[in-house]
Amino acid sequence: MSSPERTGVTLAAAVLIALALLVSISQLTRERIDQAQQALRLENLSAVLPPGEFDQNPVHSVRQHVAPELGGQELLDIYTAFTHDSPVAAVLEILAPDGYSGNIRILLGLLYSGEVVAARVIEHKETPGLGDGIEYRKSNWIAQFDGRSMTGDEPATWQLKNAGGDYDALTGATITSRAVLQAIHRAVQWYDSNRSQVFAQ
Repeated sequence: MSSPERTGVTLAAAVLIALALLVSISQLTRERIDQAQQALRLENLSAVLPPGEFDQNPVHSVRQHVAPELGGQELLDIYTAFTHDSPVAAVLEILAPDGYSGNIRILLGLLYSGEVVAARVIEHKETPGLGDGIEYRKSNWIAQFDGRSMTGDEPATWQLKNAGGDYDALTGATITSRAVLQAIHRAVQWYDSNRSQVFAQ
């Protein structure tokens, strides 16, 4: 084999080894990213589900659904939790499309009966120091929705206090507060009318 041929073979082998390494690293990275995302999803779900043991990990129950009441035409996740084959709770991923700086993505946990367990904002672009108070780690503002439901509340109470309702607004962030409130209200109404569909297996 001539010197140029040996050089060509060596280069080809080096390229193949480099490609194999890149593929391996990419697979490992993807697996780690998937694991991290799964852990974060489970942490978020745990924050809005009632305590207790379920028949299966709610992460594995995910289905996707489109409903204008949940935030438009985007596919959104729905999770369900069963105990001894009986429905216990659901988690709806919802969008508030009218935040001050765009979409606000929320996880809303609901008991089978329709009572809100908790809500958590998982994605937003609201103003730091004002609208970002919708994040539970920055304030407990969103906790005021815990325990609310359609059966226990008059529709008129699902308003900010400055409009005659029951809910406080974040100081300096009325638009953000109203967007989250209305998104949760629409979702609770939708759930109340579509409960059997949510838990259909």
